[in-house]
Amino acid sequence: MMFRAGPFFCVVAVGFALAQAGPARGQASSPGSSAPVPVPRAARPVPRPPTVDTEALQNDLRRNAAFQAQLQADLASATGDRGKLSQMLVDTTTHIREVEQKLTDVESRMAELDRSRSTLAASLMSRREVLADVLAALVRMGRNPPPALLMRPDDALDAVRSAILLGALLPEMRVEAETLAADLAEMNRVRTELTRARDTLATLRSSLGEDRARIAALVTERQRRQAESGTAQPGDKAQAETLAKASGDVHDLVTRLETEVAPAARAADAARTVPQDAAAAGGAGKTQVAALTNPARLAPAIAFSEAKGLLPLPVAGVRLRGFGAPDGLGSTEKGLTMATRAGAQVAAPSDGWVVYAGPFRSYGQLLIINAGGGYHILMAGMERITVDLGQFVLTGEPVAVMGNGPLAANSASGQPHLYVEFRKDGISIDPAPWWAATDSQKVRG
Repeated sequence: MMFRAGPFFCVVAVGFALAQAGPARGQASSPGSSAPVPVPRAARPVPRPPTVDTEALQNDLRRNAAFQAQLQADLASATGDRGKLSQMLVDTTTHIREVEQKLTDVESRMAELDRSRSTLAASLMSRREVLADVLAALVRMGRNPPPALLMRPDDALDAVRSAILLGALLPEMRVEAETLAADLAEMNRVRTELTRARDTLATLRSSLGEDRARIAALVTERQRRQAESGTAQPGDKAQAETLAKASGDVHDLVTRLETEVAPAARAADAARTVPQDAAAAGGAGKTQVAALTNPARLAPAIAFSEAKGLLPLPVAGVRLRGFGAPDGLGSTEKGLTMATRAGAQVAAPSDGWVVYAGPFRSYGQLLIINAGGGYHILMAGMERITVDLGQFVLTGEPVAVMGNGPLAANSASGQPHLYVEFRKDGISIDPAPWWAATDSQKVRG
């Protein structure tokens, strides 16, 4: 151990460590006082103007140019190929969700490390004054040691008393020093891990920025093609929003949309043709598995009732409230509420057709997907929806973007909240059985 050289060296080590935790550079403590001594004005360094790292800027410009060139090449390669564009959308969205989850994990770890650092710093400071006083006394004794034992009886008595004092004091000092050394080692470990976490955070944020730019370009191209297909006419959206204002609840809204608004009606007709059990789909399930690998599909690859345990959550985040939990208003929750990152990407949890995308009462921006077989998926709390009426979307395909604030005004977290509800024939059902237990089980295009 570091203390075998002797108690005095142990105490000196403690003093050195305490000095390291003492006043910041540029301050000095006068004897008997903890007040900082100001540095003379003439000795203060003259602030230098900030320097610009031109090499780093050039590297950023080159990296951005390469990114834009690759993006344009990818878009060009998908010209006329709906399946390839859809695959790029799903893959990029999946990567964004993974990065967003890693960011959340790293930020949570950094918060824990910050709390540990504060606790250690408080512990060190609470023992600093006591250890410093004892150290000063021992240093004085070292400079003026007691006289030799053979000189005078009085001196011998003083020496014995000093020895008794030291014998009682130094073991306690050893314990304090060992505790302090352990705390300092832990502080060093925490600081090192924080540095690594900050580097990881910077890398992830850079990756997320590129992914978001990529997904924005891909979504723009997808919606351009969707508009060219003529699935929805300019007046369809206005008609849907008019119906939304006149509808009393979601069930009424869906019923009227799927009978009165052309794109939603066509979507409902297509949804009714989807087989709703494995036997109807071909029995062995091989057809369904093959269909899942086809990103150009225009109908659900698997019946919604057969997708239990396979669907990915629509966003990276933390589950706050589940189906059936008290809602604080004397009733129970009818869906799942998740806290997300600001600007998080929202994906379709299942294949299906968009039958509504717009504002609706207290839901705010509401997205309704007809998954076939009488099943509908409702999502609310997003800031912006990026799909249109009548559009068919794949599992994992981007459909919306979260905002910067919570869904509920009384939320204490300050995070955006996504609300997800599954309905069967207009009745809310528990979505829990449908969610995949692990990433490897998630349905992907």
